Amino acid sequence: MNSYYDIIIIGTGAGGGTLAHRLAPTGKKILVLERGSFLPREKENWDTASVFEQDRYHTTEVWRDQTGQALHPGTGYFVGGNTKVYGGALFRWRERDFEQVHHKDGISPEWPLKYRDFEPYYTQAEKLYEVHGQHGLDPTEPIATQDYPFPPIRHEPRIQEIHDALQTKGLHPFYMPLAIKLNEASRHLSPCIRCNTCDGFPCLVNAKADADINCVRPADESHDNLTLLTEAKALRLHTSPSGREVTAVEAEVAGQVHLFSADIVVVSCGAINSAALLLRSANDQHPNGLANRSDQVGRNFMKHQNGAIVGLTKKLNPTQFQKTMAVNDFYWGEKGFDYPMGHVQLLGKVNADMIALDSPAIAGISFQDREVFTSMANHSVDWWLTAEDLPDANNRVLVQENTIHLHYTDNNTTAFDRLLQRWAEVLKSIDCGDRILPCSFYFRKKIPLQGVAHQCGTCRFGEDPQTSVLDINCRTHDVDNLYVVDGSFFRSSAAVNPTLTIIANALRVGDHLIERMQPNNYKGDEQWQLQHPIESHSVAS
Repeated sequence: MNSYYDIIIIGTGAGGGTLAHRLAPTGKKILVLERGSFLPREKENWDTASVFEQDRYHTTEVWRDQTGQALHPGTGYFVGGNTKVYGGALFRWRERDFEQVHHKDGISPEWPLKYRDFEPYYTQAEKLYEVHGQHGLDPTEPIATQDYPFPPIRHEPRIQEIHDALQTKGLHPFYMPLAIKLNEASRHLSPCIRCNTCDGFPCLVNAKADADINCVRPADESHDNLTLLTEAKALRLHTSPSGREVTAVEAEVAGQVHLFSADIVVVSCGAINSAALLLRSANDQHPNGLANRSDQVGRNFMKHQNGAIVGLTKKLNPTQFQKTMAVNDFYWGEKGFDYPMGHVQLLGKVNADMIALDSPAIAGISFQDREVFTSMANHSVDWWLTAEDLPDANNRVLVQENTIHLHYTDNNTTAFDRLLQRWAEVLKSIDCGDRILPCSFYFRKKIPLQGVAHQCGTCRFGEDPQTSVLDINCRTHDVDNLYVVDGSFFRSSAAVNPTLTIIANALRVGDHLIERMQPNNYKGDEQWQLQHPIESHSVAS
């Protein structure tokens, strides 16, 4: 097994998988380490009980909250990371999301880079992940230099009725930007079959545009210079005696511990596990964790204020693929509330099994009759609501006795509660919510701490090494050849899904790394050597 590479990437999700795809054509010797395997294609991919009740595709490891109580995180370890089960909603952030924003309960900090810096990479990301959508409908949407690469996914009849009813109330529903491989013009050529087991499920027919299918597999199959090792868990990073350079990645592969070395090491394990890996890599030069001179590694953990509600009506909803529409009219607030509230989108269609999972809690009534579950599912329209949570240094990732601990206290709850109440009023006004029920089948009503699909912020980027872990290129301030490329770099969480911004940033950092690895910029360049000394590859434990 080779042990020295030009670059090592740890993780294959939206960050690491995209970065591997970007760098593979360079010809550089690349090692990609993934702690999981390829997600198996099996009938259970589309089985509600297997996916949601048995957590078949979530890790069995146990984390702890700030009280020491066990947490069973809603995260999985497979090639492609959490994109294997995401709903494919890929939103650009608004221009104002990159500025300082005043909320009812606090402030979102300004980013050192702006929307204009990410816009070309958003465009590239939408092409790479085959996003369907339509510009010009969302009043909050940012400027886009190009159209979406694919047309929007059409609404089924019941959803079109709701769309039209929302418009009569002065709202501006729009097509959800979705990363799925659906060809509605020629369905016989379409990998996607427009099923009702997409949002939160793995895709049995590989028709979800995820980091595995669209990035890792093409890179691995087309480029001999890239080596993918699955079931290879990074345990810690070793440094040179001064601590200025990562000299080895210690990883467990097939029960054996190996050391892999590279000129550049990229950590892309997801915001929680990336922070945990740095903390586990503490040594004499980095006693509080690798690259943690600022004491910011693991801090400012964010995951959004998320929730789901079900509107039950007398009218049947036979929709199969429901996740096609979103509303941002309350994103920046409303009359009488001059603060951001958040984002609303449709969920994948709930079914009887999903409702049965939550039956003891629904409206305080326990139902045992499956016909009741089926009737409820057949008459429901299901919604996902997101409000921004704010960075707080006390919301953090810790590692104690080799176990991840998440310390998190909800904030900005005023905005979320107002959005929840306001949307319930909207649904009732259009006869789409005769009865509003909290929904906890998947992400539960107000998503508890284990719902970490939108994790971000644990290694924030910035220009001041005293207050940030990463520089603007996502290189650690303290270790020259170490980068973190996933949601960790976020300074704030905005109120839309984070995945497209993670993908766009991976493409941006990829371009930086390509430039850095040019002969006149890296190792052979005397000025770079003076500014960023590369040291011997002895290991400091």
